[in-house]
Amino acid sequence: MVMLDKQGRRYLCFLPKEEEVASGWKTSTMQNISTVLMETDKQMKLKTPDKLLQPLNEKCLVRQEGWWSYEFCHLGSVRQLHIEDGTKIVQEFSLGKYDPEATAAFNQNVSDVSTMKERYHSHIYTNGTTCDLTGTPREVEVRFVCAETRAMVTSITELSTCKYALTVQCPTLCKHPLFQLEKPVSHTIHCNLIPLEESATRNKEARVVGESPKDTDS
Repeated sequence: MVMLDKQGRRYLCFLPKEEEVASGWKTSTMQNISTVLMETDKQMKLKTPDKLLQPLNEKCLVRQEGWWSYEFCHLGSVRQLHIEDGTKIVQEFSLGKYDPEATAAFNQNVSDVSTMKERYHSHIYTNGTTCDLTGTPREVEVRFVCAETRAMVTSITELSTCKYALTVQCPTLCKHPLFQLEKPVSHTIHCNLIPLEESATRNKEARVVGESPKDTDS
């Protein structure tokens, strides 16, 4: 194809052919991939997600959203707090304690495809403070995602009444290729300057082709 630069010079450019990448992952839908990790880890000899999350052991992360603060302690508990004067807790709800059995069952039975735009590994926290609206204990799904920055809680969402999803980004999880975000593919376009004489010839030919035949009858 022919392209023009800022000075009006004409270039003949060659666009690369789009190559279809043979991959089992789709960029438009992300997955909870905990269910496929066991076999993959055997083949690739990689650390499991839980081992990659070990730097979070005995650590607590806090996120403030307006009136409430949310405290996540890895393999411990998740709390919803209202704090005054920087340290004084005036209101507190437990969103759950780490439940290894519920976590194993969840990751075994969860659907492969999710509307989440990130690949994540889940832990389930159960038996939180009883919910006034449902009469059942609060619970939260903690979703660990790959991020190159520091470990932190990035969001808290109420999926249904007193059931929450808390997202935690963790740099060490990026060491597992299945959790790495797919990067956009860039292509190089090669262009050659069309000499002025050749460009003029092309323009003349284009005008000739576009002209209507003249009437020879007089």
